[in-house]
Amino acid sequence: MKPVIVVHGGAGTIVKEKEEGYRTGVKQAALKGYNILKNGGSALDAVEEAVVVLEDNPYFNAGCGSVLNEKGDVEMDAIIMDGRNLASGAVSAVRCIANPIKLARLVMEKTDHLLLTDRGASLFAKAQGVSEVPGEMLVTDRSRERWRANLKPDSNPKVSQIGLGTVGAVAIDSEGNVACATSTGGITNKMVGRVGDTACIGSGGYADNLVGATSTTGHGESIMKVVLARLIMHHMEQGMTPEEAADTALSYMKKRVNGLGGVIVISKSGDWTAKFSTNQMSWAAVKDEQMQCGIYHGENQATTIEEARVRL
Repeated sequence: MKPVIVVHGGAGTIVKEKEEGYRTGVKQAALKGYNILKNGGSALDAVEEAVVVLEDNPYFNAGCGSVLNEKGDVEMDAIIMDGRNLASGAVSAVRCIANPIKLARLVMEKTDHLLLTDRGASLFAKAQGVSEVPGEMLVTDRSRERWRANLKPDSNPKVSQIGLGTVGAVAIDSEGNVACATSTGGITNKMVGRVGDTACIGSGGYADNLVGATSTTGHGESIMKVVLARLIMHHMEQGMTPEEAADTALSYMKKRVNGLGGVIVISKSGDWTAKFSTNQMSWAAVKDEQMQCGIYHGENQATTIEEARVRL
């Protein structure tokens, strides 16, 4: 099997002056993941490390750069899933953790549970030797400005910040194993303790070697109502291509609950797609030594891996 990785940086509306930052970020993440795959690494390692790159990039709503809740604090969700055996780990409402996706993987590998939240996740992190960082280290000027703007009575943060900056990755390795990973700071000015789709298996992501893998972004409550990631897998099980499955599921979510979002999908044969019903979604993919990326509908910038490395 030829290795493939696809990453996204969140669905929503990206302001013009930030576009290149988003493009560069997703390309760097895709390149990191692909390097792991090319060196014989697993899909699970590739998606985790790709997401770490995005969590460390303040452009994105995950890790450093996460949006703030109504009290002005960072609370993050993340999930990772292994298509070999449907093993999954997730964390929700975690604070002071630089890379929630790494903690999610520890939940998957070191516990009998799928999801740990808030204080329990914090205690587990300490037990596993995961260092906490000061909360302010995760807060950027941009996220603070968003928070202040959305404190105004006439603002609508759930519309203006749909999924923007949520990050995710899907991959297939040389052995044909698939995996997914998704990480987010959620919706700006959310209620304290709010958990969105990202940490929920079948909503924020899903991976199954018998079908493929997907990572989602968008309005979390809508995604949870239709269990978007698993819905896409269902359509693929019925014979749809990744593109058909993504389009069908996003269309259903829009019609049924008026929800907008985006997805990246890979099949067990290595076919992939990046689809979204929002104005924009940053994404990048690498297959056959070719990198492709985009933000707008219909946009697909293609270069060789070597050209991408030089430019980055």
